Amino acid sequence: MENFKLIIVEDVPLELKGTEGIVRHEIPEAEIIGTASNEVEYWRLIKQQQPDLVLLDLGLGGSTTIGVEICRHTKESYPQVKVLIFTGEILNEKLWVDVLDAGADGIILKSGELLTRADVRAVMEGKQLVFNEPILQKIVERFKYAVSSQLARQEALINYEIDEYDERFLRHLALGYTKEQITNLRGMPFGVKSLEKRQNDLVHKLFPNGESVNATRLVVRALELRILDIDNLEPDSE
Repeated sequence: MENFKLIIVEDVPLELKGTEGIVRHEIPEAEIIGTASNEVEYWRLIKQQQPDLVLLDLGLGGSTTIGVEICRHTKESYPQVKVLIFTGEILNEKLWVDVLDAGADGIILKSGELLTRADVRAVMEGKQLVFNEPILQKIVERFKYAVSSQLARQEALINYEIDEYDERFLRHLALGYTKEQITNLRGMPFGVKSLEKRQNDLVHKLFPNGESVNATRLVVRALELRILDIDNLEPDSE
């Protein structure tokens, strides 16, 4: 790894001291050209001398949004500058998503292995989305859950013989559409009577014991069986 210039943004003096110690002992290639404890100090620094990397804490002055905005504006104004988040916000997953959307090159949580030379090297060599182990564990958990849910849905569609029109019909019932409104959807070639028959057929498929259920109970059953994905209930274009 070649030598590079670094700005550290951290508002807690003790944590700043610890971060500077990590950099000086573990990452000799880094030249700390300045530190900032708030947004004003940071913009003054970066205008004086442009770094290669910004090591950015998110919780500045009690606000988490300031760090996200610093990241966003840095990537917009200095796209060649790398921004690596080094944060103690270890439970705020929404904040992680916000800062990744703002263009961060990676997130290192202040837990577990902390900041390593390997992480910094990966960022400086152009690797995108560099994470340390604590956040990687959460990403893997979510990935496994998403894949399992998708497989369960595919199996349900096959096992209960649900076709494209069944899925669209159930999805729009879940969204509160009436049968009359569903017939007006583009590519839905059925009248109200046909939809009523389709609903009865779905009841027989999903309630094989011959129960008499209404549309609401039918939709709930479709959600229970993963025929419908509750996280992706979007209407078709009309």
